[in-house]
Amino acid sequence: MSHTQNARTILWSPPVSRLQGSRMQAFLEHINTVHDASLTDYASLHRWSITHREYFWSECLAFTGVQLDTGPDRTLDKGEHPWQDRWFPGARLNYARNLLCRQDDHTALLFRDETGIQQSVTYAVLHAEVTRLVAWLREQGVTPGDRVAAFAANRPETVVAMLATASVGAVWSSCSPDFGVNGVLDRLTQIEPVILFAVSSHCYAGRINRHAKTLERLQAALPSVKRLVLLPELYGDTPSPGIRNSIHWHDATPRNPVPLQFAAMQFNDPLFIMYSSGTTGKPKCIIHGVGGTLLQHRKEHELHADLTNSSVLFYFTTCGWMMWNWLVSGLASGATLVLYDGSPFHPAPDSLFDLIDETGITHFGVSAKFIATAQKQGLAPRRTHSLGSLQTILSTGSPLLPEHFDHVYEHIHPDVALQSISGGTDIISCFVLGCPLLPVRRGEIQCAGLGMDVAVLNEAGEAVIGERGELVCRQSFPSMPTGFWNDPDGKRYRQAYFDRFPDIWTHGDYAEQRPKGGFVILGRSDTVLNPGGVRIGTAEIYRQVEPLPEVAEAVAVGLPERGDVRIALCIRLTEGYSLDDGLRDRIRQAVRDGASPRHVPRDIFAVSDIPRTLSGKIAELAVRSALLGEDITNRDALANPEALDEYRAMA
Repeated sequence: MSHTQNARTILWSPPVSRLQGSRMQAFLEHINTVHDASLTDYASLHRWSITHREYFWSECLAFTGVQLDTGPDRTLDKGEHPWQDRWFPGARLNYARNLLCRQDDHTALLFRDETGIQQSVTYAVLHAEVTRLVAWLREQGVTPGDRVAAFAANRPETVVAMLATASVGAVWSSCSPDFGVNGVLDRLTQIEPVILFAVSSHCYAGRINRHAKTLERLQAALPSVKRLVLLPELYGDTPSPGIRNSIHWHDATPRNPVPLQFAAMQFNDPLFIMYSSGTTGKPKCIIHGVGGTLLQHRKEHELHADLTNSSVLFYFTTCGWMMWNWLVSGLASGATLVLYDGSPFHPAPDSLFDLIDETGITHFGVSAKFIATAQKQGLAPRRTHSLGSLQTILSTGSPLLPEHFDHVYEHIHPDVALQSISGGTDIISCFVLGCPLLPVRRGEIQCAGLGMDVAVLNEAGEAVIGERGELVCRQSFPSMPTGFWNDPDGKRYRQAYFDRFPDIWTHGDYAEQRPKGGFVILGRSDTVLNPGGVRIGTAEIYRQVEPLPEVAEAVAVGLPERGDVRIALCIRLTEGYSLDDGLRDRIRQAVRDGASPRHVPRDIFAVSDIPRTLSGKIAELAVRSALLGEDITNRDALANPEALDEYRAMA
């Protein structure tokens, strides 16, 4: 079913056949049968999932086929506070065992990079590769709870290394090779890994980046690392870095290993360590548990995204972003994963759309920034590509603007489920996301996730609809972090999420819940602007400014002025345009007409680049500090820290 022309806000509705055949519909009917419920739609199913949450999570675990070595004593040990809740106590399982569910010739991994290198790995081969690496890890004395880290690209070997780590019960943590050496050390020195997997080079936008000196510095600064494993070289036979205790990948995978045995881990044992952006200090080391991560990902993949064992799942991500972990969990559904390494716009602007046709991608995941750039560049793959396999487009990383929804349906594909999703590293999953039972409304995320008691609270802590406020979750859920590394009393953890509203997870997003159940994310709470005492999310300004053809992207910050706040807007211009008074007037008029007079920026500057975090998000706090002439506490948390020099010069 294509555009619904007579309902302006509804851009797409699922055809009856797709709705009725979805896993979400099957789950709803299952709950009706088993629990004698009378659920008729997603809204009633969601209400049931939070009012009967123990039943819900137990049913979700069974329905999605999570394999347990030992069943739980009960569903939930309820604590005095939400962070003390413990899900499925007594249960034992292994994450890797669940992802290696198939051992047949079905394709598990399809690898492509921007230079044209290709690789295909079946589930049988993947199982064999993991088996070999597990034998080597055990020879090195790696045991449950040890940390294994990676400085690695999005390649099959990285997936094998993660699965082998999880197989033995060790804890995995990865950084992307585009991180600066200090950014990597800020993370890994805190967790003291015993093994480090690393690439000696990677390619991005036509440039091969060599990492020999970086690896020498990492090994020297990480005395905990017993062995450094070099992944196969893809970009020429460069000599091995002269670093101690290094070994090549092929030497760490013996030919005749013993049969694979999975360590049986408790539901809340650590699986992954993820990191906050680190723009205001050293990154927080966020620990995610074995069972909660797996269960939440299977719920989101199979129920919300309608992923099956015949699906082909792609997400454009590096190993330094939580979406990589989310992507790899798709193996638990028996799907084929497409791994891509390189620039999304190299060697051609439509390279990722070529990838859809080449590999038969059904679920295509990108950042909102990718869709915005595709629109700015005038890409129209609906005319130039088949895209016949495509069923779902997923978008996250920043708010997806209404105009970008239009672009997807008008110029990419008229008949896809466009799922804007939002959550984060903190929960390694989503609070709000898509649903195969619901229509796509322009500019809105479709719904709150099952089992997630999501609400928007005003300043008084009251739940509001149609008003802006803090995005919260009022009850615990299995993928809450089990804690922070080196935070034994949990004080930093509680301060991060439970200080704003007692016993309520406050996520740090400024948001609005719409009357039909959808959500709009308006920006991060710590970057909300406050002119005249009115709270304004930065995304509200970007929505008005970025559709202008002259504006490639923008960053807005609030600067103090005589007891109030004035809004400063910095824009990166589209090639061929310049900033003059006429463009400033058009920008201010667009903001006034589309938002309000309060949103209108006092100052508008042209800049050559927008500072971003290592995960690609606009670094608004760093921009504000630079414009105020303040010291930037952690430049290594930025992908392009040199961009800040221009802002400091404007201070």
